[in-house]
Amino acid sequence: MGQVPTTWTVTRQIINESGFGLNGLNRGLTATIGRNGVFNMIYFGFYHSVKGIVPEYKVQKIVRFHQIDPVQEFLRKVGIGFVSGTLGSIVNIPFDVAKSRIQGPQPVPGQVKYRTTFGSIATVAREEGFAALYKGLTPKVMRLGPGGAIMLVVYDYVYEFLDGYFK
Repeated sequence: MGQVPTTWTVTRQIINESGFGLNGLNRGLTATIGRNGVFNMIYFGFYHSVKGIVPEYKVQKIVRFHQIDPVQEFLRKVGIGFVSGTLGSIVNIPFDVAKSRIQGPQPVPGQVKYRTTFGSIATVAREEGFAALYKGLTPKVMRLGPGGAIMLVVYDYVYEFLDGYFK
């Protein structure tokens, strides 16, 4: 444990060596904002749009009265959430690759190759091919597909509970 530096130690080291600005502690900030912004637009936008289109699972109990089937409705929400997380990951991963290149070690010590978000995306695509922008997609989808589904389903059920409780 003594060999691994703490977060604060690394933070102080970065500030001492490169400062606080966009070339120091905040390097990669625009790529991070792009990554998170694009993901959230797709993730929440798709979920709430599709949830309103795909009908709820209802079971006819008595004539003219329908009740939502809780298991089928849960699976509907999980499916839409999984697709939302997957689509968000697919669309935002080029920004994630750019962020990692900007924040990570540069290929040539002392020279900054990856500076801007779109410049880094273009450099990676030009030098390594378009597919290089999707490095790490499989583990990302394996994490954000199910994670996205869980988060949105929990959000929905907590929202419904609180909405009913505070009416």
